[in-house]
Amino acid sequence: MDERTERVRGDWDRMSRGYDQGERLQRLVLGATRARLCGRARGRVLEVAVGTGHNLPYYPDGVEVTGVDLSPGMLARARARAAGLGGRVDLREGDAQDLAFGDGEFDTVVCALALCTIPDQYRALSEMRRVLRPGGLLLLVDHVEYTRWPFRLWEARKERPRRLPRSVAVEAGFTVDHHDRTALGFVERVVARRGA
Repeated sequence: MDERTERVRGDWDRMSRGYDQGERLQRLVLGATRARLCGRARGRVLEVAVGTGHNLPYYPDGVEVTGVDLSPGMLARARARAAGLGGRVDLREGDAQDLAFGDGEFDTVVCALALCTIPDQYRALSEMRRVLRPGGLLLLVDHVEYTRWPFRLWEARKERPRRLPRSVAVEAGFTVDHHDRTALGFVERVVARRGA
């Protein structure tokens, strides 16, 4: 694990203790986004950066969910949430930039509000593509780069400025079927597929 990834892991471990306190605000801002996103999942599902498991209640019956997260602290909270649901969920520690799964193992990959914190977004999306079967579905929702004044100046100063999730997905070899924005344009939802 490189230094930037270690730093991100430490940040999320520290934030894990109070992360769920913002869940009500997230629901207010995102509306039904989590339900719409996860409701499209089919078959074997990999959720990358599962965090504290906010999405777990929204998966349809019959899917088999595997969740990975870099932070042991976030995973501990996700395990408690998964236990309360009684569903079949496998949660593992892992790095989105180096997924410990074989090629084509999953039918759906979900990544919600996490791509913007992964140090190498392209590498992470390339890994998501690798573990998807041909024709498999990628479901993303994430913050977008700030393009309006004065946020644009703040974004430009960052070591790794945010990019549009759909742009990085296309670069990584996905075909975007649909995209739109919510939360005053600060959050982009993307439905994409892995080609052959």
